[in-house]
Amino acid sequence: MAHILASDDCCPSVKNILLLDSEGKRVAVKYFSDEWPTNNSKLAFEKALFAKTLRTNARMEAEIVMFQDNIVVYKFVQDLHFFVTGGDHENELLLAAVLQGFFDAVTLLLRNSVDKREALENLDLIFLCLDEIVDQGIILETDPSVIAGKVAIHSMDGAAPLAEQTISQALATAREHLTRTLLT
Repeated sequence: MAHILASDDCCPSVKNILLLDSEGKRVAVKYFSDEWPTNNSKLAFEKALFAKTLRTNARMEAEIVMFQDNIVVYKFVQDLHFFVTGGDHENELLLAAVLQGFFDAVTLLLRNSVDKREALENLDLIFLCLDEIVDQGIILETDPSVIAGKVAIHSMDGAAPLAEQTISQALATAREHLTRTLLT
């Protein structure tokens, strides 16, 4: 009988995606691995990771670090810290693509106003982004325009008029971003 590959071996996967504030507190987090079974173990991981990366300068470009036998790709923007964690065997470029896709989609949806206050006010959009990027640890999408478009469609289904206005503004921003990238 042929050897069947474990799910870890067949395709790239993500263990968690974290969005923390400038004090290391949760804004939006999603775990896809049983490596951290309790909420306390997740909080301890987040605190330790934040402490390790706090003094780095990951403002312009994403940084990569090995942390507790995991590869973590991270980026800081204003008062938000974006992290993507994968196993030590994962491709750093794929993890960086997930991070950049998440960051750019959030930037599109928040209309280039990426800070803690805006993130908390639009937390539903951020969690929808996470759902569109990764499902059960499997990477689904990394193109920020596609992610933002799918989030906009999902959030318009049952949204109030004010929320629809916000989504239409996000779609306009996404269209402008896509047009700029195609013209350059």
